[in-house]
Amino acid sequence: MRAARLYGIRDIRLDTVPVPQPGPGQVLLKIASVGICGSDVHYFLDGRIGTQVVSAPIILGHEFAAYVARCGPGVEGVQEGQLVAVEPGIPCGQCEPCREGHPNLCLHVRFCGSPPVDGVLAEYAVMPAANCFPLPQGMSPDEGAMLEPLGIALHTVDLAHLRVGQTVAVFGAGPIGILTAAVARLAGAAEIYVSEPLAERRRFVERYTGAVALDPTREDVVSTILRMTGGRGVDVAFEAAGVQETPQQAAAAARAGGRLVLAGIPAVDRLQLTASTVRHKGLTIKLVRRMKHTYPRAIRLVKAGMLDLKPLATHQFPLERTQEAFELVASYGDGVLRAMVHP
Repeated sequence: MRAARLYGIRDIRLDTVPVPQPGPGQVLLKIASVGICGSDVHYFLDGRIGTQVVSAPIILGHEFAAYVARCGPGVEGVQEGQLVAVEPGIPCGQCEPCREGHPNLCLHVRFCGSPPVDGVLAEYAVMPAANCFPLPQGMSPDEGAMLEPLGIALHTVDLAHLRVGQTVAVFGAGPIGILTAAVARLAGAAEIYVSEPLAERRRFVERYTGAVALDPTREDVVSTILRMTGGRGVDVAFEAAGVQETPQQAAAAARAGGRLVLAGIPAVDRLQLTASTVRHKGLTIKLVRRMKHTYPRAIRLVKAGMLDLKPLATHQFPLERTQEAFELVASYGDGVLRAMVHP
């Protein structure tokens, strides 16, 4: 089969590799759509995320939908030919976080496209059947792949314990930030402010969520948010940009006793917060580690028409143009939100 493998910084090559075979409880998947995530781009540009370093050629990709091509022995719950969305993390099920219901914190997780585990920018992959969620009739492969970032947004808002009528700020309007704002609106946020330097993304998030979009290159967004909230600040500030200055901006925009939720992954493995800001305000700080138990909820939201994921899948590429797709996302070119690769 064909697979797009990362060999080094900005070096993706199309290789021929063996088709994997499903074992007990596993399914062989014909990959239909893969979204290129910001974490994929970190590996593409930097060769690492924190302590996770690419040391050998690797297949990236973890946001995906696929058709069940073949079932291994003992598989239940899915059938050959079904279109499924796939949870990319394979937890051990035995460690303390797993036993406590937090598979996203598994100490021994195998995660698609995180070194040394291959991802799914290939024609086929094998995954546990338990990770596969059949999609309703009419839901497209791109929508199925976008359920993964929607799941991140659901988990992000869950961590905030947002209450109906509260106020929210989101720093960063990439797909995670946009979907976090959208989920916050569904959860009852009365006012949403989004800070985003790219004009196309500001326009998109305003249309998509009804948020007030602010340009951090032209104004002090913290001062603007404080002014618009009567000096109080927001109940919940979400950081989804992954740049060095935004965690502190989010902390400064939160009210005393408010909540700060950090979802962005910085290129530099360091988090910058001013101690006096978070201490004087007594902020509750949560960090997002992937997601947990979100696929059924995400599917229901899309099926019910409460969220439309199609507009976020802005660009489509065949597998042989994977390098081009990564370059587009890395450059923020052509108004891209999610570039989708169709093996």
